[in-house]
Amino acid sequence: MGFDQYNLLGVIAFLVGFVFFYGYRGKKSSSSANSMEMKSGGFVKITSNGAVYRPEMAKSTDVIIVGAGVAGAALAYTLGKDGRRVHVIERDLNEPDRIVGELLQPGGYLKLIELGLEDCVKEIDAQRVFGYALYKDGRSTKLTYPLEKFRSDVAGRSFHNGRFIQRMREKAASLPNVRLEQGTVTSLLEEKGTIKGVQYKNKAGEEMASHAPLTIVCDGCFSNLRRSLCKPKVEIPSCFVGLVLENCDLPFANHGHVILADPSPILFYPISSTEIRCLVDVPGQKVPSVANGEMANYLKTVVAPQIPPELHAAFIAAIDKGSIRTMTNRSMPAAPFPTPGALLMGDAFNMRHPLTGGGMTVALSDIVVLRDLLRPLHDLHDSSALCKYLESFYTLRKPVASTINTLAGALYKVFCASPDPARKEMREACFDYLSLGGICSNGPVALLSGLNPRPLSLVLHFFAVAIYGVGRLFIPFPSPRRMWIGARLISGASGIIFPIIRAEGVRQMFFPVTVPAYYRVPPVN
Repeated sequence: MGFDQYNLLGVIAFLVGFVFFYGYRGKKSSSSANSMEMKSGGFVKITSNGAVYRPEMAKSTDVIIVGAGVAGAALAYTLGKDGRRVHVIERDLNEPDRIVGELLQPGGYLKLIELGLEDCVKEIDAQRVFGYALYKDGRSTKLTYPLEKFRSDVAGRSFHNGRFIQRMREKAASLPNVRLEQGTVTSLLEEKGTIKGVQYKNKAGEEMASHAPLTIVCDGCFSNLRRSLCKPKVEIPSCFVGLVLENCDLPFANHGHVILADPSPILFYPISSTEIRCLVDVPGQKVPSVANGEMANYLKTVVAPQIPPELHAAFIAAIDKGSIRTMTNRSMPAAPFPTPGALLMGDAFNMRHPLTGGGMTVALSDIVVLRDLLRPLHDLHDSSALCKYLESFYTLRKPVASTINTLAGALYKVFCASPDPARKEMREACFDYLSLGGICSNGPVALLSGLNPRPLSLVLHFFAVAIYGVGRLFIPFPSPRRMWIGARLISGASGIIFPIIRAEGVRQMFFPVTVPAYYRVPPVN
């Protein structure tokens, strides 16, 4: 009898303990759930402790994404929506504060729609952009995006970069199979030539490891991991000096403004309903010191006299306010080492001069290409077969990426002032060619906006500008000096565009169907 009583007491104690344990666990889960605020439209607000942690995913990850900027956050949502279990590790989950990545071209907005992320430009005071105004020597011309064939909401968008990124992070974190964590990735985990995951320090400073069959590195222009996956040839052609103008209106509403100044271009575009971003390009890797007042003096004496009168007072006020920021402009052609288990994307992979605002369009276009390649695959564990298959990514992305990259590099060189008569003539011819309207403006603007990313169209328009410049020199009659300048103009145009095309890859850019990787088929799972 005593034995039965002890058994009965044991059963009762077990049941009480069981109920207490799960009751406590349920409260803990409820408390954890309350640390994330569900928002309308499928967004999750990232908590102050900088993480959206899901324990059930800790040991089962399909894809690790390093970095949660524009590329990383958009990729996390895209792969998560397709059912992949994604672990995103971002160095800082607080809202970024940058002076670039603020203008999304219409072609990029179309990719945003294709990825289901178009609501990320809502509720951040983003401004619609319908084209550009170009200024030179007191003259101006308006270049409008050719949007007639698209639905009414298609246009460019300009915004605070940090607000846009936070919206995308929240969108990604709203998916139950996406784990967003703050941490610093220190190295890739390699085993017999295959990347197996990453080593990182979490927010508490603890050394951690995460494993997955595919690691995608999107840690931006200052990537410390890219050297393991590509041969980086980073160039720094110039620096941007950033200001925010307040209490003023652009001469052409809802347009970006480009001033062909001396020594290099100045940009204006809205980033909210009350703020205008100004970016002053300074050639070279060094800029006047902000701390000792040299920069303020440079802006007031060299730059201010060249900007439109409507913006002058606000420009001086922004300088006097003292919030002057600088950043280096980088360009880097994509030169990856195909590595089993790993892939590079975003600015870690490929950069171009930010003059044309094409970086986000390239990144979003790359994500669409990668998504379509991965969709047929249910298992990513055969790293060698996956690596061979994903070589097609580098070819399929080329027409869009190389067109935008080449245009950015070529246009920057044409828009910069030069004492060389041939370069001066090319710059003048470019302004006048775009001012002609019709196909002479619609064609280049369609390339710039990402709406018609065709490399051949780019080359044709570029040399049409050069030939137009030569034709102007021959009117009213071709003197020997004018003929010499014309010959140097054609030679200079070739010297600008052909090295950029060579770096991008002639075959991949113009003849991608001749590259064997173009025809890779998904490996059999």
